[in-house]
Formats: sequence, C-alpha cells, structure tokens
Amino acid sequence: MTETTKPTIVILGDYEKALRRFSSWDQLDQRASLTIHHEPLRDEALYEAVKDADAIAIVRDRSPFNEAMIARLPKLKFLMFTGERNGTLEAAALVKRNIPMACTHGGPSKETTAELTWAVILGASKRLIEQNHLIATGGWRDSLSLVPMLSGERLGIMGLGAIGSRVARVGAAFGMEVVTWSPRMTPERAAAENAKSVSLEELLSTSKVVTMHLVAGPGTKGLISADQLALMRPDSILVNTSRAALINMADLQKALVAGRPGQAAVDVFDLEPLPQHDPLRNTPNLLVTPHLGFIAEPIFETFSKGITETLEAWLDHKPVPMPFKPQ
Repeated sequence: MTETTKPTIVILGDYEKALRRFSSWDQLDQRASLTIHHEPLRDEALYEAVKDADAIAIVRDRSPFNEAMIARLPKLKFLMFTGERNGTLEAAALVKRNIPMACTHGGPSKETTAELTWAVILGASKRLIEQNHLIATGGWRDSLSLVPMLSGERLGIMGLGAIGSRVARVGAAFGMEVVTWSPRMTPERAAAENAKSVSLEELLSTSKVVTMHLVAGPGTKGLISADQLALMRPDSILVNTSRAALINMADLQKALVAGRPGQAAVDVFDLEPLPQHDPLRNTPNLLVTPHLGFIAEPIFETFSKGITETLEAWLDHKPVPMPFKPQ
C-alpha cells in the first residue's frame, strides 16, 4: 500500500499523552496515516484536525461532534470513542449517513471515581490545601488547622448505584450515618446498602457531606440550584464527581459566598477544560480538580487497547469488538 492510499486516522483528546504507553501501535502506524492530538480542540480547530479523516477515535467525550460538524466531514467512514457513553456526540447524524460507530470498555472507572470522591471529601474537610500552603510558606498550625471530624456526622448520597454504594461503604467505615435520595430510591434499596432513604430536602438540610452520583438526565439536570443550596448546613460540603449538569454552577458560586454550603469540591464542569479565566478557578471554599474521576493507568490501558484493536479490525474489514448502536 502506498503512502497516498493509506486511510487517514485521527485520534482526539489524548490530554495525558498516555495512549501509546499501553498497547502496540505498530500496525496502525504502518497501515494508516495516523495523527494523535493531545490538546483540547473545538469548533474550527477541531474541524481542521479531522476534515480529511477516514476514521476518528475520541477519548471519552472530550471532542464534541454535533450534526453540523459531522455534515462537514464527507470523507468520514468510521467513528469510535472510549468508554460506553458519549454525551457530546450527536450519534443520530452518523446513523443518518450510515457511518458505523464503536466504543470500548470503560475500565474500572467506578472504582476510581469512588476513590476520588473520598479524596476530595477528606481534602476539603481537613483543609489539606490550606495546611500544605501553610507549611510551604514557613508556617505551622493556624485557625484553619482546627478541623471537624466526619465520624458521627451524616453522609448524604444522591444516587446509590455502582459508585454511590462504594462511597456509602467507606462512609460507614468512617462511622458516618449514611442517608440517600434519588428519583427512584426505595427504603428497601437503601437498606440493602445500610443506608436510610430520606427526602431530598432532609438530605440537603441535615447532611455534613452531600455527594452526587446521579446520571444527568431530564429529571436531574439542574437539580441543585439556589433554592436547594440555601437548605444546606453552613458547615456542610457539597461534592460533585458525577456530571456538571446536576448543579447550577453560577448559583453554587453565589451560595458559597453566602455560606451555604460552607465548602464544595467539584471535579466536573459545564465546559472542559475549564477556561483559563473562569472564576471557578479561584472561588473561595471551592476545591476543584481537573475531571480526574476516570484518570488512572488501568483505565487508559483499557482505552488504548480498545482503540488499537478496534481500528485494526476496521482496517481489516472485520467486525469491531464493541459496535455502538445508540438507543
């Protein structure tokens, strides 16, 4: 096969420069004109990167493809993404053009997200950022070093699925009382995780820590806004490692200034990467992390192997390991 007849493959969103670490790319390098992009791309920059692509692979939902963008890609023959869901892809536009899609397994992202949830809960409650800054600037203890404890406090979990249930078990191990709410929660389902089912109002108004583990759907988008935030305890911590759409972030900024909740810890944002001058980068009493919930070596090994195996199958005109068919 000559260089001019090689299909063009574009990989998007490898921010961590991790994909080549975890599988062999030799076949793809030899058989295709392959480009891996490490920087965030949107709009015209995204179009310029993919306008000649025969196949596109996206890391998670980092590169948004709407119907208008897809319509501008007449050469596109195949698109895949890592993980099993993509919230920024208008898959119907690909279906309309009979362009096949595929995805990969997600890896242990539920486990890593539960770990991160507890990392930020403990980081916020123990004021670890402030304690570290104190040491780095030559100090020792100050008034913020006298922190409360979580044992004996109430942990409110919104959503008790695969991630929420893991978070609940850790909270119980710390000696916290676990309560839960979700749109379809039942007392029996809560009891199966040694939790108590309560109303959303009770959960918000009585919990020391409120942590969100819901899917962002029609009944949950914008679930937490000014009225709900005003119910929270002045010493409470609101945590979101799930989806940004669950919280009205402008309302959260105002609520933190008003003192309810006392703190928040957020790993997910309406626009990612978070713009350079976004006020969330410097909001008092807000611990922010750069969407680390699924960032772990075993997950990127799953992604990398999934991409190479899928694209090699596509080049061979064989069935791909995980074809994606939107609901």
